[in-house]
Amino acid sequence: MRTTLLSVAMVMMCVTVHAVKPQKDFNLQKFAGKWYRVGFAYDSPGFIPLRDKVKISMGIITILPSGNVNLTMWEALSVGCLTKFYQYNTTSVPGQFIYFSTRHNMVKDVTVVDTNYTEYALALKYKNFNREYMQVALYGRSPRVRMHVMQKFKAFALSRGFPRASILTPPPAGEK
Repeated sequence: MRTTLLSVAMVMMCVTVHAVKPQKDFNLQKFAGKWYRVGFAYDSPGFIPLRDKVKISMGIITILPSGNVNLTMWEALSVGCLTKFYQYNTTSVPGQFIYFSTRHNMVKDVTVVDTNYTEYALALKYKNFNREYMQVALYGRSPRVRMHVMQKFKAFALSRGFPRASILTPPPAGEK
């Protein structure tokens, strides 16, 4: 009995580590449309050598008749533009999504934790792949967001345990 209670408590602690509440009264209709990824924090060691190559990327969120979401992302690379397609499936909790990563061959969680729909959105992506990985992303309706929004993003990333060196605000495509 004691072992069972301890196991349940440890599972609950692990779930709480990455669990965040989504935007209150999340509205997918307002959330759909064009977004720019203007900031992100990523704790993968494989990301460190690439961080100076990252530029602001653009995406369009389209709601499907099923209620799920297509996300098309465009990233500027030195060799041209890379287009990526994702299908985010809604969950029973508005603002929380899951999607299958073909790159990692696993399901990942995405939660929109804060948005005002017209200017910015903060999202947390989580996966458990040999260890826990998180990514916090700041999206803007334009490639530039106000300073207090950028500060909110950085404070949220720090509160999730990201070191300052893992928090990136990339330049627009075309800038070095």
